[in-house]
Amino acid sequence: MFDFRPVGYVIGLLVAALGATMVFPLLVDFANGNAHWQVFFEAAVITATIGGLIALACANGVKAGLSIQQTFLLTTSVWVALPLFGAIPFVLGATEARFVDAFFEAMSGMTTTGSTVFSGLDDLPRGLLFWRSMLQWFGGVGIIVVAMVFLPELKVGGMQIFRSEAFETSGKVLPRAAEIASRISIIYFALTAACIVGYLIVGMDGFDAVNHALTTLSTGGFSTYDASFGAFQGPAEYVASVFMVLASLPFVRFVQFAAGTAQPLFRDSQVRTFLAIYAVLILVLTWYRMAVNGDLPEHSFREAMFNVTSIMTGTGYASVDYQLWGSFPVAMFFFLGLIGGCAGSTCCSIKVFRFQILFSSIRAQIRNIHSPHGVFIPRYEGRPIGDDVLYSVMAFFVMFVVSLGVIAVMLAMTGLDFITSVSGAGTAIANIGPGLGPIIGPSGNFATLNDSAKWILIFAMLLGRLELMVVFVLLTPRFWRA
Repeated sequence: MFDFRPVGYVIGLLVAALGATMVFPLLVDFANGNAHWQVFFEAAVITATIGGLIALACANGVKAGLSIQQTFLLTTSVWVALPLFGAIPFVLGATEARFVDAFFEAMSGMTTTGSTVFSGLDDLPRGLLFWRSMLQWFGGVGIIVVAMVFLPELKVGGMQIFRSEAFETSGKVLPRAAEIASRISIIYFALTAACIVGYLIVGMDGFDAVNHALTTLSTGGFSTYDASFGAFQGPAEYVASVFMVLASLPFVRFVQFAAGTAQPLFRDSQVRTFLAIYAVLILVLTWYRMAVNGDLPEHSFREAMFNVTSIMTGTGYASVDYQLWGSFPVAMFFFLGLIGGCAGSTCCSIKVFRFQILFSSIRAQIRNIHSPHGVFIPRYEGRPIGDDVLYSVMAFFVMFVVSLGVIAVMLAMTGLDFITSVSGAGTAIANIGPGLGPIIGPSGNFATLNDSAKWILIFAMLLGRLELMVVFVLLTPRFWRA
């Protein structure tokens, strides 16, 4: 019989911890003399109490290790439970959101998608804005730990190729997760602090600097203004671009760098490939803006750099409505969002290393066709790619494309137009943020979508954040019989 207690114990502790963190937006509202702090007090009591009771009820089943089935269930359940309780302040608070909208917003935050159903952000209580940013910051560090510990263990999407690059720790999954989380959190916090300083230097006030640093390092994209980053055009775009790029690099390399070993960061092939793609796309779009739109060089470069960075890293900030630039940038941004950053970062989408493995496999297959008697083996960073990794990556690509198509069709069945359906599916499953078109484009939001579409997108955001297979495996009867 499946033992849910170890999973329930961890989830209970995390939910209780989430309730404890609600004291921070509570203090923000209290310091601003806003009675809205009472909402966070109520939400904190509810969340911490329920989380504590779940942990106590499951405490007698605690053990050092988790089975593969329990690990799959835990990984998915955490990303359902935390948004569920994270939505409480939106229901009780100034937004008075319906449950579907509150859950959509919280799921978008925890999965660092950045899509929003709220408008009038400029007038919301500061505590509520801070809570949105905190959800994304938690989701960012959380997905790094999942990518470093759980996904290699579960052999999801080829992530097992990074097993040898994980930290040298002993013990089972949970002790290893705790140690990795502590090391990663130090780097994550330091980069966030540096980003805050950067924003302050270029003129942001303290509140905006903190909020945008939290959503920049998490590559989440929530802003404190309806205009998103359009409220900070200028030097702040350069600061944001630098830290979005840093957040899209493997955090294990930053840990190694902090320990005095810089070579792994500069020799990492996915880092070099990511930066090369990034630089080429910026140059192409800058040239396009100057040649076709007649824009000035610095303005063209800044807008191209910021928006390429935002979409490629899945952050989802928008400084301008890039749909007005022409059809080429719109098409480029759609496919750009499907690339993503590096494995072990806060980024989402397919990720660079999978494209490297795919092209390495294609290259080997072409050489085999050309020279049937030769032996050509796909390689990654000079090492042969094992069949298990190759099959996992290929399965991921197939499932990603199929899922994208199915979600787009389901959205269309709810009455949405073609552009909204396809871009909505893409932005949700790749956790990007804004879609395309007049409704969910960079100048719109998801508020006017029908409830059915919102539930579909909620599932798609969860699916994309957890690398598809982690969620899909729970839907198979064989999983529950194992």
